[in-house]
Amino acid sequence: MQLSNHRYFIKASSLLWYGLLLFFTYLMLLITLQYIPARTDVAFLRLKQDVVGMLHYRIAFFAHVYTGMFVLVSGILQFPVYIRQHFPVVHKWSGRVYAFGVIFIAGPAGLVMGYYGNGGAISQSAFCILAVLWIVFTWKAVAAARARRFAEHKRWMYRSYALTLSAISLRAWKWLLVLLFAPAPMDAYHIVSWLGWTGNLLVAELIIYFMFRKQFVKSKVLSFKS
Repeated sequence: MQLSNHRYFIKASSLLWYGLLLFFTYLMLLITLQYIPARTDVAFLRLKQDVVGMLHYRIAFFAHVYTGMFVLVSGILQFPVYIRQHFPVVHKWSGRVYAFGVIFIAGPAGLVMGYYGNGGAISQSAFCILAVLWIVFTWKAVAAARARRFAEHKRWMYRSYALTLSAISLRAWKWLLVLLFAPAPMDAYHIVSWLGWTGNLLVAELIIYFMFRKQFVKSKVLSFKS
């Protein structure tokens, strides 16, 4: 009975998580649609009029925004066990879309955007580090999968997708900070530029620890015996 209740709780929690993720992905889609067709006088770009005249910035911005939606959605398809077991082709090809989008388009474009980020060195360094780690973590996930080290692949994918979700968490943290503390706009931006992704990585590491702790303990025991 307890085992049945535990399985029900896990299933319900997973459904709730994916439901929330799809809802916030829909909100991100609404934001993305503001830039279709491509315009430089709407939404966030209204605050970037000092750099939007530069061709390389416009290319980076629109590449990041448009590719980001494909990355966000394809990443969702990487984690459900049901998809991996019953639709391995979907898992494989959505993973390729995700990895290509992050490593070759959205990640490098995010690095360019981070260099010109609002808020000076504090937020610029946060966004640049985020972009570099996003590319590196995704590359490590790909390398582990190609070497058929699937447990390692899964760990790196958790880290990579945690950074992908910073697009959502950054906005959520900003909303919460303004609601609770009403800080100056730039102070809030400085905080969320770091908190928006470091918090996600902390959660990812906790998930990895509890999910793989039996393997960690077993490997330490074998290492000690040898």
